[in-house]
Amino acid sequence: MLDPEKLMERAKTSKRHLALLNFGLARMIPFNKPHGFKIVSLGDDEVKVKIPYRRINFNHIRGIHACALATASEYATGLVLLSKLGQSDFRIIMQKMEMNYHYQGKMDVYVTYSVKDEWLNEHVRNPLTKEDAVIIDCEVHSHDAAGNQLTTGHIFWQVKSWEKVKTKA
Repeated sequence: MLDPEKLMERAKTSKRHLALLNFGLARMIPFNKPHGFKIVSLGDDEVKVKIPYRRINFNHIRGIHACALATASEYATGLVLLSKLGQSDFRIIMQKMEMNYHYQGKMDVYVTYSVKDEWLNEHVRNPLTKEDAVIIDCEVHSHDAAGNQLTTGHIFWQVKSWEKVKTKA
């Protein structure tokens, strides 16, 4: 079996590995599979996730459902954090989310999240040398294919070293 961290690294530069990553994540996270979320780009500091404009993602007025937007926001931030921090070193759990909705999505939507190493050092790595866990606020945005901003999300993640986790995974 391919190491997920290696696959994520390879997916940054290979369309084939990006397709494999999307395929694998759809099976590893079955809740997201029906939505058809796809990572369209993955970089060292950023991910862009597509929410397709299709019936399963619609609300009652044929717009992209608020819950699909929230779920994709959680997905995007979690992917970047796991990619940057490493899933073997840190455990991340979503603590809460806050979503602000600005515009109705009536076409494909793209959720983008990025974070720099300096920010992670200041808000995660350095504090974890003194504390068992930290809560971080990841601000994430979504835009439709025409460039209209649909949402601003604040996804709060608890991050801790696996050494500090008291329950088994």
